[in-house]
Amino acid sequence: MKNLNKNYKKIDSEAIITGKPIYTDDLASSDSLIIKLKRSDFASGLITKIDKEKALKTEGVVEIFTYEDVPKTKFTLAGQSHPEPSGTDTLILSQKIRYYGEPVAIVVAENERSANIALEKIKIEYEKYPVILEPEDALKSDFQIQEDVEFPAPPEIFGYDLKHNIAGAINKKFGNDFNEEYQKSEVKLESQYNVTAQAHAMMETYRSFASIDHMGRLVVVSSTQVPFHIKRQLAKALEISPSKVRIIKPRIGGGFGGKQTSVTEIYAGFVTWKLKRPSKIVLDRKETFSASNTRHKMKIKVLLGGEKDGTINCIKIKALSDQGAYTYHAFTTLGLVGDKTLPLYPHLKSAEFDAKVVYTNKLPGAAFRGYGAVQGTFAVESCVNEFAKKIGKDPVDIRLKNMIKEGETPVAYGMKVLSCKLDECVKKAKELINWDDIYPKRTLEDGTIEAVGMSIAQQGSGIAVIDNANATVRLNPEGDYTLLMSPTDNGQGVDTIMVRIAAEILETNPDNIIPVVADTDVTPFDPGSYASSGVYTTGGAVKKACENLKEEILKEASIYTKKEKDQLELHDDYIYFNDQKLIHIKELSEKLTTNVDGKAIEAKGSFASPTSPPPFMTGFAKIHLNPHTGIVKVKDYVAVVDCGTVMSKNLARVQVEGGVSQSIGYALYENATWRKNGKLRENSFINYKIPARGDIENITVDFCESYEPTGPFGAKSIGELVSDTPAPAIANALLNATDKAFRDLPFLPNNIFKKLNE
Repeated sequence: MKNLNKNYKKIDSEAIITGKPIYTDDLASSDSLIIKLKRSDFASGLITKIDKEKALKTEGVVEIFTYEDVPKTKFTLAGQSHPEPSGTDTLILSQKIRYYGEPVAIVVAENERSANIALEKIKIEYEKYPVILEPEDALKSDFQIQEDVEFPAPPEIFGYDLKHNIAGAINKKFGNDFNEEYQKSEVKLESQYNVTAQAHAMMETYRSFASIDHMGRLVVVSSTQVPFHIKRQLAKALEISPSKVRIIKPRIGGGFGGKQTSVTEIYAGFVTWKLKRPSKIVLDRKETFSASNTRHKMKIKVLLGGEKDGTINCIKIKALSDQGAYTYHAFTTLGLVGDKTLPLYPHLKSAEFDAKVVYTNKLPGAAFRGYGAVQGTFAVESCVNEFAKKIGKDPVDIRLKNMIKEGETPVAYGMKVLSCKLDECVKKAKELINWDDIYPKRTLEDGTIEAVGMSIAQQGSGIAVIDNANATVRLNPEGDYTLLMSPTDNGQGVDTIMVRIAAEILETNPDNIIPVVADTDVTPFDPGSYASSGVYTTGGAVKKACENLKEEILKEASIYTKKEKDQLELHDDYIYFNDQKLIHIKELSEKLTTNVDGKAIEAKGSFASPTSPPPFMTGFAKIHLNPHTGIVKVKDYVAVVDCGTVMSKNLARVQVEGGVSQSIGYALYENATWRKNGKLRENSFINYKIPARGDIENITVDFCESYEPTGPFGAKSIGELVSDTPAPAIANALLNATDKAFRDLPFLPNNIFKKLNE
């Protein structure tokens, strides 16, 4: 390949590095009205009175909207393909309050100062309801958090039970009867794992800018991962025709799944549509923490039965997920807890997945990089490591004996794996971390305990059957190409990869490809950047579109040159016949656009897959533990990935480093806790700790390339997978260092110290 599987810079790197005005707030007009949201200081209740008269008299205030002023059609803010699997349970403003910080009024002003003053003058009276913060309490409570929710399928499929605050439930059984296999096993484990919520902590907070164009249509520029889903949501929420809505996605300053949920677009869209003036809303950091969405907090019990020789017979997962107040991504995130973990062990005699996702009075759980697989992998891989410890065997050997290999079809979920180099990944990582020299631990001269741990993981590539990406490419009169597509690059470099795929097929310089991206009026439908769909799903569409255009070019060249099409080739912007140059692509395109038989050539490509081929990864952690303080440092982390054909080594490496760093933070530093009144304690970077550069020491990244026959050029995804292994690998290193199992995230020093001194 000339343009892929090499190192090259991103096409937008210079604009980002030099601070060009390319983000949402940069593009907002200077006369935009400022939107601020009055938020509830109760987690559960009913608004009985709102006094906004004093606030309306504030100089510079244009309007204040309450629940009485907004449409009454319910919708969902989860950005997922139609039919949306998330229940429609959301209003622009609700009289019933379900979490601390929920918007109760929209303040619109000429400037930010006036809006902030008005916020303080609004007085609200509530009838207080019970505050339920734990899923177990919600299941037992007579108080119903949500009502009148519309789901796309009956409860027999989605498992919801609103009277018991259940937003969804899954029960899957594979193979033989679990209880029989578990009881027959020589070694039995039953362990409970608790994972906390996690904040996305992206650099650019949630923000949107709205205006009315010259045709009276609503145009919203937004930092979103899902422009086409936002269009559908806005039309429904505002009770207007979708033809009146246009969504444009500029550069995004990070998303990590948080921007797969619509957090701000609804408010800017409503205000501008109502007042016919441009408006913008920019959430501050505190709002982003406490009133957007998080990774789901979960409690996961794992039962594992195995033999003393290391054979794993059966695994059962019982999960309870804390959904928060609204149904965003509830059922689908829950499903990946089992779907992305049980197939790692294909020879199980029995596997079960029994799970519920439950409403509570917290800000909603939603999409976050890894999407349920992070939580499930932590639990299952930790249990496998505890199994290895119990029978006195190396966890590496346990994996090599039991894990998935190419060509196998797992008992759980039954999807045949066509590409897999996970065994090579494990062997390479073991060597890179110097496992045999350290395992399980050693004590350094200063008393520090050095130990190693490991984990394996898989994810998916797009959403099988459902998500369909489209691309259009056209030959321009000057011989260059325009590529119209709608992935939403939020830092991973997907725009760059798409341009490279186009250049590879059309056999031209990437500089000849003009990317036009993510404008619902101009570019074709794409579900957006989530579910690790960029390279696999959108890449498949771009590849097909360019292949189709190439055929059209050769067809027209055949007519023009009077040569058989099958004898013509396109190389380096020339049409060749028997290795001889016939005509340059620019000359051909000029001829096509300047004669009576001329035409503009363009082609379309679509891609949807009946399968979601898993990429694989192993992570090995080397930690230093101070037994006197409980402080843990990850000194070295080795990540070896099978993502099929690596489209760009440097972009893939950065993806791995970023995901590993993010999940080291999840494992060691990031803690989300709530007060009894439902208020999130950690609502700023002062008290919500994410790792700084100095906290992340050495990360070694390598690849074992397989070839995925269903992917473009053999590629699979990489974006989410890289978040899955750090927490269980660090837990395993702690287990090897202390002979104690650590099952509650995050592993804070005080908790480690207490456990060491039990």
